[in-house]
Amino acid sequence: MTNGGVLLESFRIAMNAVRGHLLRTIITILIIAFGIMALVGILTAIDSIKQTIYTSFESMGANTFKIRNRGVNMQIGRGGKKPRRYRNITYEEAFRFKEDFGYASVVSISAFGTGQGTMKYKLKKTDPNVTVFGTDENYLATAGYDLDKGRNFSLHEVNTGSNMVIIGKELKEALFDPGDNPINEVVGIGSGKYRIIGVLADKGSSMGYGGDNLCIIPVKNVIKHNKRPGMSYVISVLVKGPEYLDSGVEEARGAFRLIRKVPLKEEDNFDFIRPDNLAAMVIEQIQMLTGATTFIGIITLIGAAIGLMNIMLVSVTERTREIGIRKAIGATRTIIRRQFLIEALVICQMGGLVGVFLGVLIGNIMSMILGGGFIVPWGWIIGGILLCIVVGLISGIYPAVKAARLDPIEALRYE
Repeated sequence: MTNGGVLLESFRIAMNAVRGHLLRTIITILIIAFGIMALVGILTAIDSIKQTIYTSFESMGANTFKIRNRGVNMQIGRGGKKPRRYRNITYEEAFRFKEDFGYASVVSISAFGTGQGTMKYKLKKTDPNVTVFGTDENYLATAGYDLDKGRNFSLHEVNTGSNMVIIGKELKEALFDPGDNPINEVVGIGSGKYRIIGVLADKGSSMGYGGDNLCIIPVKNVIKHNKRPGMSYVISVLVKGPEYLDSGVEEARGAFRLIRKVPLKEEDNFDFIRPDNLAAMVIEQIQMLTGATTFIGIITLIGAAIGLMNIMLVSVTERTREIGIRKAIGATRTIIRRQFLIEALVICQMGGLVGVFLGVLIGNIMSMILGGGFIVPWGWIIGGILLCIVVGLISGIYPAVKAARLDPIEALRYE
């Protein structure tokens, strides 16, 4: 018999053994499947969340950067450093930058009013979690918003701080019936009355940037009603394309250093926020989580490998007489060893395929619950299958060697 024929015969015998001990095989497959499912599921969910993070920050505008008086505070646990905080950016500094910045771009000025605002319309009232921004006429462009209804602020409304407001879609749905047109209706924000001139198109949550539960009023209106000392303003710059982002940041750095009168040898006393850098910061923060969850998945898989080895040893003991008969009719140690290794690999691959399928499914369900999207992680799928081959070999080598070393006479006498 050729080597191919021997291999095929070993595979056939292994499949017969799998079918002959169906309950034990199913239990073994489930052990392997749960190990692979835990590993692939966790890593699939994390990959999907990473993809969502990049997409979310890109929704800020892939061509946009911000100038602020402080960095971004993103840390998990107790590690990491707190971001540096510089002196506030005044309205005069922000306005001068907007007027003087000569780089081909759109510049807007904005200020955070509150994140605990309440909006009222007739007998309806929102929860006290409305975000209020003060902005100028360019903010919708730099923040990546579109209008669903109505119009943007006019330059006159921005300069005079008129009581006009543009609301997010979530606020429209909370205060108005489906068929109602909110344009020109008057709503209460805090103690003030504002006329609605626009409704933002649905944008969704963007990792804390944007969202639909917000309202936008002219920036000078925020200045009039602000009771906090030393408000700091944010400058947003929209360049023509992503390829102009690096040069735009450097141009803005030089221009704003002149406005802030930063000495030549001193470092910047302001910070730049870019969507690509923000995404990278968040990804860096969850690397530790990725490592921890991978370690947990591997530990689970090690447990599955031990379980498979134990079941294979039981199989060797139960089939001692069968091994003796096969050796008596001419089966060599290599053939016996190969048979048990193939059996371990077949069981492991069955469990691996089930585990990969369940892992991808559960990982994407977890991702969707957390706000992520659906992905097919081909890398983890291939990795999971290869890992099952390794687990099958590790779990099957010792039982296969033990079976191959059995004395045929003693094996025939085994009851």
